[in-house]
Amino acid sequence: MKALVLSSGGVDSTTLLAEACEEYGRENVTALSLYYGQKHKKELEASAAVAEYYGVEHIVSDLSVIFAYSDCTLLEGRGDIPHESYAEQLEKTDGSPVSTYVPFRNGLFLSAAASIALSKECGVLMYGAHSDDAAGNAYPDCSTEFVEAMDRAINLGSGGELTVRAPFAGVNKTEVVRRGKALGVPYQLTWSCYEGGDKPCGRCATCIDRIKAFRANGITID
Repeated sequence: MKALVLSSGGVDSTTLLAEACEEYGRENVTALSLYYGQKHKKELEASAAVAEYYGVEHIVSDLSVIFAYSDCTLLEGRGDIPHESYAEQLEKTDGSPVSTYVPFRNGLFLSAAASIALSKECGVLMYGAHSDDAAGNAYPDCSTEFVEAMDRAINLGSGGELTVRAPFAGVNKTEVVRRGKALGVPYQLTWSCYEGGDKPCGRCATCIDRIKAFRANGITID
């Protein structure tokens, strides 16, 4: 079985890539990274470093034109990234997704990835969504319900040849890191921060979650 892993260069997708290599063998794993117009390319640099570390094929594709109409703060030329937790942001949104939610990004990612996966004769498409991102509707395209719906659509649309797997959808980031630590994941190569500085800002929501998960697992890197 061959597997295609959506790889952002962050904690979750890198842990997932490690699990895929363990389960399917690195010779059967392809990492796919997608540029979507984000403010910086640090995560693409990280995904390349991670793919090189694991010795897997790495594909990079550009989908940025599709998100040109969005005012998401994660995108280049838009507003400032909030420096507060997702919980704090959700208190202000009245149940709507947070400002760093890119409209249906993961739906598009999975659709594009499905086409590439089928072309590469992969039978499984792996996606690193976890429950912390879905909590409170911060990122609705990370929920278990969304994953299940996309799996069904992609499986139907591929004639049963491709399945979507999101093994972290029911667990939090702390558990993801626990699994990765057991596999010796090189978290020092990863990048999570929404800002593109020389070092992680430590104040955006994804930095906050990363630090919390690392500390819970006794990991001291940024």
